[in-house]
Order: sequence, then structure tokens, then C-alpha cells
Amino acid sequence: MGLAFLVGMLGAGEPLLSAAAMRGNAELPLTGEIEAGVLAVQVDCRGGGTLEVTVVPVGLTFPSECVAGDVRSTYNEIRLHEARGAGSVRVTAPSGVRWALTVEQPVPGTR
Repeated sequence: MGLAFLVGMLGAGEPLLSAAAMRGNAELPLTGEIEAGVLAVQVDCRGGGTLEVTVVPVGLTFPSECVAGDVRSTYNEIRLHEARGAGSVRVTAPSGVRWALTVEQPVPGTR
């Protein structure tokens, strides 16, 4: 299965970012503001190396080990006590790593 299957698959939430078929490094702006509550991030990757995701200005950073010939998924969430406003996601990855990413905030009352 390709990496595009990830987009919109986290659940009943407000999507803030969906990116598919990406390679190497990128910094992508969120399409909405980061509100108080749960912020969920899922990344899928394929290729040899370590991919690192950073959500700015939240401060959430996590690695994902990627392997050739297999799609690896990493899911993280953080509970924010206050809104952060505009934000972005920075991905650092070797040029040979393909990745897809989804960021969303669950609709209030669904978590």
C-alpha cells in the first residue's frame, strides 16, 4: 500500500495538515490554528533512515525509524492546556525516505 493512505485517517478531527508522497526535509504550515486540547500527529515513512518531526510552536518532537521496503507508522499526541495559534510542522529526513503526514485536533467531545 502506498503512503497516500494516511491522509485523513486519524479519526473524527479537524485536519490541520495532510501531506503525502513527500521526500527529504520540509517545513509545512498548518491550515488552521492550534487550539487547546489534544493535537494528534501521524507519520508514515518508507526508506532507510531516521525521520524527525517537530511541531512548532508546540515543542512536540519525535523520531520515526524508517526502513526500506516497509511502511512504518508513528503516532503521537499531546494535550495542550492553551491555544497556540498558527503553527507549522518541520520534518527532517534523508532524501531517500518517502513520507506522509497528518496533523489534526479531535472534535470536542470525541476523546
